Amino acid sequence: MWLSLRNGAYGVSILTAKGLSKHFGAQDIFENVSLQIAHGERTALVGPNGVGKTTLLRILAGLEVASDGQMHRAKGLRDGYLPQEVTLADGGETLWELAQGAFAHLERQAADLYRLEEAMAAATDPAEQDQLLTRYGKAQDAFELAGGYTYENRIRQVLSGLGFGRGEYHRLLAQFSGGQQTRAHLARLLLDAPDLLLLDEPTNHLDLAAVEWLEDYLQGWEGAIVTTAHDRYFLDKVAIKVWDLNHGRLEVYRGNYTAYVGQRAGRRERQEREYKRQQSVIAKEEDFIRRNIAGQRTKEAQGRRKRLGRLERIEKTANEKKISLNLHTDLRSGDLVLATHDLVVGYEPGATLFTSPAVEIRRGDRVALSGPNGAGKTAFVKTILKEVEPLSGRVRLGAAVQIGYLAQAHAGLDLKQTVINEVLSVPAGGRPGKDLLVGEARNYLGRFLFSGDDVFKPISALSGGERSRVALAKLALRGANFLVLDEPTNHLDIPSQEVFQTVLADFPGTILLASHDRYFIEALATRVWLLEDETLYVSNAEAPLSAYSAYLSDREARRLANTDGRSHDSDGRSRSEAATRSESRPHGQNSYKRQRALADLEAAIESAEARLKELGAALEEASHAQTVEQLETLGRDYQATEEDLARLLEQWTAMEAA
Repeated sequence: MWLSLRNGAYGVSILTAKGLSKHFGAQDIFENVSLQIAHGERTALVGPNGVGKTTLLRILAGLEVASDGQMHRAKGLRDGYLPQEVTLADGGETLWELAQGAFAHLERQAADLYRLEEAMAAATDPAEQDQLLTRYGKAQDAFELAGGYTYENRIRQVLSGLGFGRGEYHRLLAQFSGGQQTRAHLARLLLDAPDLLLLDEPTNHLDLAAVEWLEDYLQGWEGAIVTTAHDRYFLDKVAIKVWDLNHGRLEVYRGNYTAYVGQRAGRRERQEREYKRQQSVIAKEEDFIRRNIAGQRTKEAQGRRKRLGRLERIEKTANEKKISLNLHTDLRSGDLVLATHDLVVGYEPGATLFTSPAVEIRRGDRVALSGPNGAGKTAFVKTILKEVEPLSGRVRLGAAVQIGYLAQAHAGLDLKQTVINEVLSVPAGGRPGKDLLVGEARNYLGRFLFSGDDVFKPISALSGGERSRVALAKLALRGANFLVLDEPTNHLDIPSQEVFQTVLADFPGTILLASHDRYFIEALATRVWLLEDETLYVSNAEAPLSAYSAYLSDREARRLANTDGRSHDSDGRSRSEAATRSESRPHGQNSYKRQRALADLEAAIESAEARLKELGAALEEASHAQTVEQLETLGRDYQATEEDLARLLEQWTAMEAA
């Protein structure tokens, strides 16, 4: 049944639900939710934090039970669920063994082939040999058709795509961080290839290169996908349908995230017009009934009252709860905000992260800093803040620059403090925050969706999204003119991201934004800096390109130049000179993408070598059996595989020498 589902017609329903509701005690999470998932559909599940997106995914995965409603799944449906955080069982398993477990059926087939090979070698009766050879041929064809000769290459592609280096393949899972374990679980799900893939924030622990790889991979997914994500660019690339879960109801939209935004605005505008029109009709009818219910037109008034009672009321468009953020500054910095000179960034001598050309940030600039995880974005930010000393060179801040810093992973918050005390501890616009009255602080926190006793919760008890809102509340109080933001959209829901984006676009000061959020970068940045190959590259936009488009163009040009050997560094030096510098570095410091390309080549080489070995054994068997037709076919296959292997080895040699 699984194969029939995988090869089923696009659009055939594999899961339907009607009237789903979920209650926790007296709290209604959502109610009367009906939905349908079709084979091949890729659906984005969106809505503010706390509306029940994760709960709905868990119900669809069979991990929670709905309070009310019915759900029907196609017979034999295989699903896979990725939670936001994963803790894998500590059973002494390695990353490779976890991934290889997706192909246990191929391992069994390989074992069967090996047993047949042994039986053929031991058989002396020609009739028995012919029978075994026939069985072996059929088993080998089935093994090859199922991907038996390529599955190890698939494993390498997925692990590499999600950011795992070859040196991590045989590490114990117990040695990985929480984020790495979540990525490992995602890799296993992709290799399992379930009919229905349920993903809860799959981009949380991925750098930009891995997110882009995942987008491409999911666009070719044969089954159905339902995913939540705060990455709007990711939703634009992956989704063909959007579920909007808000105010306890689910609305369905066709298209990607951008299409949904436009449709939602139009739908709500029409609903508001229809609501007002109906309210006007109701008011007139009620006025007529009130004036005539006891008069000569009593029957007519009673009839109108009955019709009014049967009228299906149009609901008023619900107002979404959004943060109310205002970033302002009365401090004007000098024209030069930040400059670097001969800067080398790292945490200790001998562990250089990157070198920087002389760069400047001018007043009013909005600079986005991007690059793979571990490239040095946070280290650069901490060097600017003087929390980390440069290995060499210097960073200079301009006159009258006051920094407002938003730390990654909420590192600037005191977990032992309450929400209100965190706000009271901040210098608010030059005035000590402690001088604020408690009532003023509570009103202020209400703008960040903290109401009632929520303000007395300890920071340690807050969710990631709630901590982000506290950090933003503190940032807004500082009145800084230079905002240094390290992954500021992490854990913010999309409505909060939209508010934050709008406020930053109107901010009169200067911004340095370290982020993987491409939607955010494209909307805000006037320049993009990329950390790659231990170097800081600067992209400057020229009309009609946006800063992000210019960055993509520059990145593609470098990639092509690296491939054909005709590239130049940003300061005009030839790629051969850059290659000389690269050769002087340890092998482990090669570019992230180059390592991935080499890994793919090595995997293809190993696959070709394994195929040659199989063909050689088959040729030997066919020679003993004197099956001329099979010998000719196997000989052609062997020659073609040898040629493929030679070509792959040439490519590998060229890349190693580059």
